[in-house]
Amino acid sequence: MLDILNTVDQWIADKRQIALATVVETWGSAPRGVGSKMAVTADMAMIGSVSGGCVETAVIEEALESLQSGKPRLLHFGVSDDTAWDVGLTCGGQISVFVEPLDARWWNVVGDAARSDRLATTVTLLEGEAAGQKALFDATGSTVYTSPALTPELCAPLAEVAQSQNRSGRAIAAEQPVMIDLHFPRPHLILIGGVHVAMPLQAFAHQLGFRVSVIDPRQVFATPERFPDVETILHSYPDKALPQLGLDRNTYVAVLTHDPKIDDGALITALSSPVPYVGVLSSKRTHQQRLQRLREAGLTPEQLERIRTPIGLDINAQTPEEIALCIMAEIVAVRNGAVQ
Repeated sequence: MLDILNTVDQWIADKRQIALATVVETWGSAPRGVGSKMAVTADMAMIGSVSGGCVETAVIEEALESLQSGKPRLLHFGVSDDTAWDVGLTCGGQISVFVEPLDARWWNVVGDAARSDRLATTVTLLEGEAAGQKALFDATGSTVYTSPALTPELCAPLAEVAQSQNRSGRAIAAEQPVMIDLHFPRPHLILIGGVHVAMPLQAFAHQLGFRVSVIDPRQVFATPERFPDVETILHSYPDKALPQLGLDRNTYVAVLTHDPKIDDGALITALSSPVPYVGVLSSKRTHQQRLQRLREAGLTPEQLERIRTPIGLDINAQTPEEIALCIMAEIVAVRNGAVQ
């Protein structure tokens, strides 16, 4: 939802009537995943996408009717392969989209969670008299918002199903169909070294929805002018800075300086954590020397095997921009389970 958050916030501030469309379910090939959103105003402004094709036209029409009636609606689109391109389902498939007048109070609460990278789960009733009513839960399962008309009897089973799901999609709660909409924290890319290749790398990561931090004790390298899109710049050694930023399964570390005084501490700290990706910009010869130092520092063979070097997918990259591209491609491949 971050891709439409600021625009919708401005529409709310301008007191415009807004409908929200959310992808509930897909079958076959669909260009947009479950949870993708599009917002439409009564005067025909729109932001976001639910399919990437002419399905949007039908969804906009239904959104305007939803605003007029004040009632949500669950839409279904299905096409065969030979007509798929015309409606935006490029390889054939089906898609369900839930359209509703925007609940601005819910939007403000879930928007705050998204901006601060806190896990939140929205459960929305899809059918019946209660369609459109929703509850929002935080990472602990505590209720942080409910629709005014949602009864406690309905809220309890919604909380139970929210805790049982680890992905967005349809589910059943209290014998009623619901939409589980998980709002995950953004993945975090930590760049060790404010070197030249890190500059296009921060831009690629930002475009892909990552938040980015840079660690470099050399202040001249890591400056806001060189890294305008990063969230945090720390001018300390990585063994001190990495624990401050936090290292979890949603964190990816790229070690880029070529300086053992900086790189080794970063690797010792990162490889002792659950981060799924640790890449090092290095030649094979330099890496052999590094491995010897890390063994002497006490790292295990299993930890050393986690190092990805030469860093990035092999595309015969030459320029800093191409190297940044291959690094980001490898990180996305690891995140999506395409490479182990």
